[in-house]
Amino acid sequence: MNESGIQWVVGVDAGGTRTRARLAEAATGRVLGEGTGGAGNALSVAPDALVRHLGEALCGALPPGGGAVAAVVGGFAGGGPGGGRERAHAALAEALARAGVRAARVEVRGDADVAFAGGEGTPADGLVLIAGTGAAAARVAGRRAIRAADGDGWLLGDAGSGFWLGREALRAVLRSLDGRGPSTALTGPVGALCGGLAKEDVVRYAYGAEPVRLAALSPVVVEAAGAGDEVASALLDRAADELCATVAALGPRPGEPLVVTGGLLGPGGPLLERLRARVSALGLTPDPVRDGLAGAVALARLRV
Repeated sequence: MNESGIQWVVGVDAGGTRTRARLAEAATGRVLGEGTGGAGNALSVAPDALVRHLGEALCGALPPGGGAVAAVVGGFAGGGPGGGRERAHAALAEALARAGVRAARVEVRGDADVAFAGGEGTPADGLVLIAGTGAAAARVAGRRAIRAADGDGWLLGDAGSGFWLGREALRAVLRSLDGRGPSTALTGPVGALCGGLAKEDVVRYAYGAEPVRLAALSPVVVEAAGAGDEVASALLDRAADELCATVAALGPRPGEPLVVTGGLLGPGGPLLERLRARVSALGLTPDPVRDGLAGAVALARLRV
């Protein structure tokens, strides 16, 4: 409770690319402040960087010096049961302390939990699909994910994600360059990004830094598809197929909620309509939300 006697809550959405925090009134949900920080994946971001990124977001959302809040709920990519959850909780507790936040209750959830809670009416049961830097789906019961599909990371899974699209774009360009595949408008922007269009330029770019950076190529695929490039359009179709298959693996029930989010599936996302057409055959209608921030706040309000 702050000096005015109004209880506050904080929601945090820590994703593979950025971290967002929101301060809101517990009773009404009225937004009081928001902040943004760097990447927040609990498994792939180093602990000190994770604390720093969380702190950036919290300090942007809260008044100077922090304050007392009734509840904090943080949703973390990589924050499911196991080592990720413990790392996320430790980092969140440290970031709150550094920001001067005194919280009566702090809870860490996976990103699927908070994304699903952001759906219309704060649903308790149904399906959630996230497609941004990575990709994963989950079945949610009682506002907790009880079964997951994909989310296996860039090396083993994340089919249909931004990373997947970026990697497939580089593969398509390499095939075009050596004659194994058709020509594509992707060649020009990929060559500009890689510093040249020799095969070794593309390969050097792909292996020269953290693999996750290939997700930055996904907008190039979207732009080329919008300009009529058949190779890029086929990649978007394949991505939507993969994401639909991930949902189908969870045994969807016709008419149940399907909350979708992430840079590829949020409101106006480049794969949203493709996915909508595919999951209609499963009896599902996507409910797109911007990210898990609103859901994190909703869950925090339920803890008061």
